[in-house]
Amino acid sequence: MRAIRLAATGGPEVLELVDLPDPSPGPGQVLVRQAAIGVNYIDTYHRSGLYPLRLPSGLGMEGAGEVVAVGEGVSRFSTGDRVAFASGPIGAYAELHAVDAARAVAIPEGVDDRTAAAALLKGMTAEFLLLRCRPVAAGEPVLIHAAAGGVGQIMVQWAKALGAVVIATAGNAAKAARVRDLGADHVILYGEQDVAAEVRRITGGAGVPVAYDSVGAATFEGTLASLSRRGVFVSFGNASGPPPAVEPGRLMRMGSLFFTRPTLGDYVATTEELDASAAAVFSRIASGQITIEIGQTFPLSQARAAHGALETRQTVGSTLLIP
Repeated sequence: MRAIRLAATGGPEVLELVDLPDPSPGPGQVLVRQAAIGVNYIDTYHRSGLYPLRLPSGLGMEGAGEVVAVGEGVSRFSTGDRVAFASGPIGAYAELHAVDAARAVAIPEGVDDRTAAAALLKGMTAEFLLLRCRPVAAGEPVLIHAAAGGVGQIMVQWAKALGAVVIATAGNAAKAARVRDLGADHVILYGEQDVAAEVRRITGGAGVPVAYDSVGAATFEGTLASLSRRGVFVSFGNASGPPPAVEPGRLMRMGSLFFTRPTLGDYVATTEELDASAAAVFSRIASGQITIEIGQTFPLSQARAAHGALETRQTVGSTLLIP
């Protein structure tokens, strides 16, 4: 099979297309012939070394396709089932991938494989952030950064479905227009406008009770200054580099603020949590409350180009590799 491997960390140039023997599923695993592979920011963190891997390694955590073999002890799936996955073992950038059956989910009728691969990790991220990490209440304003990206688009739509007043940020006018089409009530161009000043203007000086920030270093100060008294800063990404350390006294002085750095793995730690989160995502898609934009696809052989586009903010919506 063809797969992407890396022997050292670095830029997109470290990604190599290689030929490997077809894998076999181990005990408790299913072998998936992939129809589509999700490309996510966490993949760039693994590739760069920000999140260390044991090298040499494969790359990628998300994909969807057909089960072509099952390992010993697997009763959750059978050959021919369509499944999607969004967590280990790392190595999804490949034509075939052996996945722990307990970490895969069934793709329901009415959801195609490409949509499942584009939606699962990003959708479950949106689900836990909006419903469980800091639940959004109807009528309250929320700040969502990078709203034109894969996670951001889903969060804007889901937050609107929950009745929130969505204040979104985007990198340029075209992305801002797309975010407005998805239902955002206000859009701030964070490269041209003072985010905190705009948030204060929109909220009559109060600020927002919760801000969801996937950008990291570049937006950190603006996000902090956008919060209302007892507001919650949910930091969940590093697109512009890791956010700085938080000095506890600042949180007190700025209004008894809360800061949290959650990760999806802790919110889908059990198979039951995984199934419930995935079901919530697929239900919102089926109802039409959330649409998944696959903004760009690349052949597996062009993984370098996919990473380059993602890191230079040339992408909109979700990005897929097609084996």
